[in-house]
Amino acid sequence: MTDTAVRVREFRMPDVGEGLTEAEVLTWHVRPGDTVTDGQVVCEIETAKAVVELPVPFDGVVHELRCGEGETVDVGQVIISVSVAEAAVVPPPRTAPQPPPPERLPVLVGYGVGRSSTKRRPRKPVAPGPAPVPGRALAKPPVRKLAKDLGVDLATVVPSGPGGVVTRDDVHAAVVPLPVPAPDATAAPQAAPAATAAPPVPAERETRTPVKGVRKATAAAVTASAFSAPHVTEFVTVDVTRTMRLVAELRQDPQLAGCRVTPMLLVAKALLVAVGRNPGINAAWDGAAQEIVRKHYVNLGIAAATPRGLIVPNIKDAHTMSLPQLASAITELVSTAREGGTSPAALRGGSITLTNIGVFGIDAGTPILNPGESAILAVGAIGPRPWIHKGRVKPRQVVTLALSFDHRLVDGELGSMFLADVAAVLERPGRLLTWG
Repeated sequence: MTDTAVRVREFRMPDVGEGLTEAEVLTWHVRPGDTVTDGQVVCEIETAKAVVELPVPFDGVVHELRCGEGETVDVGQVIISVSVAEAAVVPPPRTAPQPPPPERLPVLVGYGVGRSSTKRRPRKPVAPGPAPVPGRALAKPPVRKLAKDLGVDLATVVPSGPGGVVTRDDVHAAVVPLPVPAPDATAAPQAAPAATAAPPVPAERETRTPVKGVRKATAAAVTASAFSAPHVTEFVTVDVTRTMRLVAELRQDPQLAGCRVTPMLLVAKALLVAVGRNPGINAAWDGAAQEIVRKHYVNLGIAAATPRGLIVPNIKDAHTMSLPQLASAITELVSTAREGGTSPAALRGGSITLTNIGVFGIDAGTPILNPGESAILAVGAIGPRPWIHKGRVKPRQVVTLALSFDHRLVDGELGSMFLADVAAVLERPGRLLTWG
């Protein structure tokens, strides 16, 4: 005979990416009391650079959500508990007393079942924790500093935060206005001054935003890159009138229907051709092994601005793609990034990066290397400028390219040759056929 037993199972924050130590819970899709099934997505989390859906690994009813939306949770911390129904065996009634069944012990693979000879003392009831020290208010360091600056004794502040924590608003509310001296009774009476409106209380002049998610990862990455790899940036300005004409023609090509054909597509193709002619640019510095790792593949990173910050997903094996395949891959990569659906795998393994600052009307810049890569190419704004063409000054479509590279493994000659090849292809896009 069987009966149904209910027990609560806990689901902990998993490691969904290499080196993940924490993640922010963005949205819960379930509430306590909801029924869930194995594999059902219960929440969305934001890791260092991607938004990931988390499925629950068992069936049951949501018992409790252990963290709220917007909360940062460490890997291994319980985020949700689920009441799970399990079948339990009910023994038949016995008329005669039976010896108690042997204690069921957990089985470890390779060891079998055995009773431990270690005797455990019964657990002692846990005494309640010590009461808060009188006069010692709970407050974060910035709030304590604010109170000190305003001359407010935190022990006298009535807390409104969770768990009795004093907030900034509590401190502002506790500021005591300076006493106004009483008028001298012996002084001669004077005409009462006209009533004036009290000066408006200035609103909060600063906004503090916690550094987390994409912004936290980006800050760590650019700091590590800027202070570990010696950057060199070179610039070249090039006439891309022929490239712009080719872009207009390609937009009418049926093979590229459904793809966004932009100048960046041909810049990406020019970059891939230049990598083929200068393979040393596609490398990485292994400081631990003191080796230069030359990569025989090109995982082309495309810097994409998203509502949550800058991310750099990459197109795997971009060097093997035809122009229509590359156009489709770039279109899908950018749209997925803007929708917040980039997977952690798409953010790993890049070898060289392309970034478009021209969309913001910027002519040139000094881009910072993506960690683990040796070069990044920035494309400025394309527009008409006076240019000497066939001996005459004419308005031509011109762009400035900026190449930053790691001077530990890319010397000036290699960086200059690579950048010159990219410019040469964009000046005469027919070289895509002869050099590619």
